[in-house]
Amino acid sequence: MFGGARKSTGAITSDESVEGRKQRYADMVNHFYNLVTDFYEWGWGQSFHFGPRFKDETFVESIKRAEYYLALRLGMKAGMKALDVGCGVGGPMRNIAMFTGSNIEGITINEYQVKIGNKYNENTGLAHLCLLKQGDFQNLPWPDKYFDVAYEIEATCHSPDRVQTFSGVNRVLKQGGLFAGYEWVVTPKYDPNNKDHVRIKEGIEVGNGLPTLVPASHILDCMEKAGFEIIDSYDANRGVHAANEIPWYDTLNGKMSVSGFRMTHLGRLVTHSMVWTLELLRIAPEGSTKVSALLNATAIDLCDGGKLEIFTPSFFFFGKKVKDITSSK
Repeated sequence: MFGGARKSTGAITSDESVEGRKQRYADMVNHFYNLVTDFYEWGWGQSFHFGPRFKDETFVESIKRAEYYLALRLGMKAGMKALDVGCGVGGPMRNIAMFTGSNIEGITINEYQVKIGNKYNENTGLAHLCLLKQGDFQNLPWPDKYFDVAYEIEATCHSPDRVQTFSGVNRVLKQGGLFAGYEWVVTPKYDPNNKDHVRIKEGIEVGNGLPTLVPASHILDCMEKAGFEIIDSYDANRGVHAANEIPWYDTLNGKMSVSGFRMTHLGRLVTHSMVWTLELLRIAPEGSTKVSALLNATAIDLCDGGKLEIFTPSFFFFGKKVKDITSSK
C-alpha cells in the first residue's frame, strides 16, 4: 500500500547486496537524482538537507544556520577557494558564498543539476563566485593542492568507498587544509538484530539511493585513513528531542506552517495525487507517480528513524589535512 510500512527482510543489508550497490554507485546515484531533483526542489528548496532547529526558528533559518556553521568552522572568507563535494543544485554553495564572499566550486554526478545550478548562479549574480561541475566525487578533476577548504552536506553517504572519496578531497586541499561535513549515519541506538530497525534502515537506503548506512565511527576511521586529523565530531542533532528544539524530521512529520505544507505528510499525499493526475494526462513524465510514492515512503522511514533516534542525517565531522596525498586513486 502506498506509504505503508515495508516488511523487514534484511535482504539488502547482506554483504552481497551492499557490494552490488557499491559497484553500481555512479549509475544508481545519477539515475536517482535524475528522478528526484525536481521533487526535492518543489518540496525542499535548493538546499537538499536537514538541520538542527530551535523553537521559534523557521525551517529555512535552520537550513542556512547549518550551512553557515560549516563556513564558520572552516574560517571561510573572501579570496578563499572552497570545494563543495556533492553540491546538488548549489543551494548551500550560494548561501555560503553570499555569507563569506569565498569562491566555491562544486561537483555533482548529475548533469541536470549542473545546468540548473549554474543557471541559478547567473540569476542571483553569483556566477563570479560559484561554479558547478559535472563529475564523480570519487575521482575529483581538480589539480593537487587547489583548494583552501572543503565541505560536504549529506552527500558522501552516497559514496561506495569513503576512503577513496576523502583521499581525493585531501589531494586537492592545500597543506593544512580543513574539511568538514554532515553525514547520514546510524546511531549507537541502532540494533541490527531488531527487525524494525533493519526495516527502517533499509527503507532509508532504498528511498535515497544509498549503498549502505554506517555508524559514525566508520566516518572518522575513513577520514584518518585518508590523511586527516579529526579536530571535532558529534551528532548535530544531539538535542533532537530537547524541550527547546524542533526535531529535524518534524518537517516530514506533519507539523509545519502553511508555507511549507508540501513537505508535510498530508502535503506529500496531495502532491502525490496531483502528480498521478498530471502523469495520467501525460503532462508529467512517465514514472513520476512511482517516484512520488518512493519519496513519501522513505520520508516515513526517516521520521521513524528520527523518532527512535537510531538514525541522524547530521553527524558533524571536522578534520585537518596532516598527511599529503599527492595523486588521485
